[in-house]
Amino acid sequence: MSDIVFLQNVRRNPNTVLTVGTFDGVHAGHRVLIETVVNRARNEDARSVIVTFDPHPRDIINPGSDGIRLLSTLEERAELLADLGVDEMVVIPFDRDFSLLTSEEFVRDIIWQKIGVSEFVIGYDHHFGRNREGTIETVQKLGKELGFESKVVSKQEVGNRTVSSTAVRNAIQKEGDMQLASTFLERYYILNGTVVHGDKRGKQIGYPTANISPQNSKKIIPKRGVYAVWVRVDEKYHGGMMNIGVRPTFDGEQETLEVNIFDFDRDLYGKSVQIQFVDRIRDERGFSGVEQLTEQLKNDEKASRRLLKKHSPDIAKQFK
Repeated sequence: MSDIVFLQNVRRNPNTVLTVGTFDGVHAGHRVLIETVVNRARNEDARSVIVTFDPHPRDIINPGSDGIRLLSTLEERAELLADLGVDEMVVIPFDRDFSLLTSEEFVRDIIWQKIGVSEFVIGYDHHFGRNREGTIETVQKLGKELGFESKVVSKQEVGNRTVSSTAVRNAIQKEGDMQLASTFLERYYILNGTVVHGDKRGKQIGYPTANISPQNSKKIIPKRGVYAVWVRVDEKYHGGMMNIGVRPTFDGEQETLEVNIFDFDRDLYGKSVQIQFVDRIRDERGFSGVEQLTEQLKNDEKASRRLLKKHSPDIAKQFK
């Protein structure tokens, strides 16, 4: 994992290549920026740093909203950045006072004076500072004044679609399109959670399920439906199928996340598991009774097993 360093603990190093952003999900567009930082830092024998924020800025700037749902927690972000070779992830606690800094104050007082910078890598459309007034031109102007270089990275597209955290969120939340999300993320979307007690209806019909409580309440939950998934338990991966929804056949009201793990019969209550979403099988829908539901679950299992044969678990990302 990349070192997580909060701003108050950062050690200034003027020989630093960095970029700034929330980097939620660390998707394909982010990776071009990050890889540019890492490669240029290695060429210059410098420290590579990603400056990010917690909580998400939109939670502070728009306090009346329901808040932003996250593609990755802070710890997951650090793990992804470590995989890409980043030395440090510097976290700025984002609050109302910080949001009022002008872009010039941010670059001068935080980036240059507190963290240190020899080269600032910036995305083609990145805006920052109070009222998002800061631009590429702001960085270039201050670079000339303070003595650091700037590097602009162009727009990134996948299949003629611009990659953004919003596009990934829409693919997961609104469309349930996990293959598109995986293309944007260059990995499966993951959800870490704890197994909690349910009503045990699945066991009664031959499909025992583990009820999952997400470890972070801010994480995005995919669109309701049935998914083929990989489930990591104690560092081992098992195929399975997950239902997200209210279980209309049983007149449910509260949304639940239930996963049936194939060929698995261990007691998991209280254990931490990781779900890797491979693909969506179908919408959630009600059935006339248990017999019809059971027949559909058999079809879901067949479809899930077929998919999982073609898609291996992503064992490179060992999120804790």
